[in-house]
Amino acid sequence: MTGNTKLKFLKVLHTAIWLFFNVVIFYLLYAVLINKIDKWVWTGLGLIFLEGITLLLFNRMCPLTVMARKYSNSTKDNFDIYLPNWLAKYNVRIYTGIVILILCILFYQLL
Repeated sequence: MTGNTKLKFLKVLHTAIWLFFNVVIFYLLYAVLINKIDKWVWTGLGLIFLEGITLLLFNRMCPLTVMARKYSNSTKDNFDIYLPNWLAKYNVRIYTGIVILILCILFYQLL
């Protein structure tokens, strides 16, 4: 497999994982908004927690970004994922804000 093919594979994989976590996050938001706190909420929060630990271990970068860097010299924020550059650049900030909102609503409901 060539470097370009490996990069494309990593971009597809990274995008699929990003989509999966979007489903998780927006399910969590929906669930806390309608006050449907069930095992899936706790499972989703566990997945988000594990993702956060992973990002911390890799210096706030996805391990796939680290792997993709071997196959690209691009300085664009979306070199490793099929997202618009602006979204790739602010992805962590956007989704961290949404997760904080989810946690605030959840804690309010549990009190």
